[in-house]
Amino acid sequence: MELSLSAPPSIPTSSPTPLKRRVTFAVSRPNLTPAPPSHRPSLSSLKPNHVHRLKLKAMDSQRAAPPRASLAENNGSTLTDTPTPINSGARIGEVKRVTKETNVSVKINLDGTGIAESSTGIPYLDHMLDQLASHGLLDVHVKATGDIHIDDHHTNEDVALAIGTALLQALGDRKGINRFGDFSAPLDEALIHVSLDLSGRPHLSYDLQIPTERVGTYDTQLVEHFFQSLVNTSGMTLHIRQLAGRNSHHIIEATFKAFARALRQATESDPRRLGTVPSSKGVLSRS
Repeated sequence: MELSLSAPPSIPTSSPTPLKRRVTFAVSRPNLTPAPPSHRPSLSSLKPNHVHRLKLKAMDSQRAAPPRASLAENNGSTLTDTPTPINSGARIGEVKRVTKETNVSVKINLDGTGIAESSTGIPYLDHMLDQLASHGLLDVHVKATGDIHIDDHHTNEDVALAIGTALLQALGDRKGINRFGDFSAPLDEALIHVSLDLSGRPHLSYDLQIPTERVGTYDTQLVEHFFQSLVNTSGMTLHIRQLAGRNSHHIIEATFKAFARALRQATESDPRRLGTVPSSKGVLSRS
């Protein structure tokens, strides 16, 4: 574009009026066409404050990603907390599991004092969860509603799945624990032996001969199904053997007591481990 400026007026004289002087300026317009990708500035050519903003954006995107421990990957159970290492002073697992058949909430503290708050709608199962808390010195909080108007199967299964998931969460990387547990519990004429390994590999060997089909309203077939479901989500190797027994109630209750004591032994800290993983592979994971 061109701009015209007039020269300042001269002092009047007797000479003719001078001609106006024209001054021309050349102004160039910036090129608004974006540069192709190959010509865009590299990270090293950016100013320091621009680089800082890019780093902040990357950090925000990483924080937005959910932690692995919070993913719902255990048969529909959703973890509501992250695993807590054994040396932090609190090993707690909290799980919510909701299906069309059941609604289950579980919270377990491996370093508890034996507090039991169980409400599953299945009285005998509540009684067995009390044994798990009392003899394992775990704090066990279970609240469940389900289609028990049909039978106890779905609620029994989903409670066990959620407990196994809560154990998996509370154990974290399993550093510093004993890992193995072994206990034999007598109850009058019944004697049950339980041996377990927090190996990360789900396996159940079950050998109980329960003489009756029910204890109260509880179907005794559900005992095996309870432990199979718990094993599947916790990543536990579990062996249950009946050494003696004739009374169904005694056999089942001795099983839960022996399991609780073996689990307590396996989850407790081994001071000689010095916080290391009790495995020659250096890792214990659920696979």
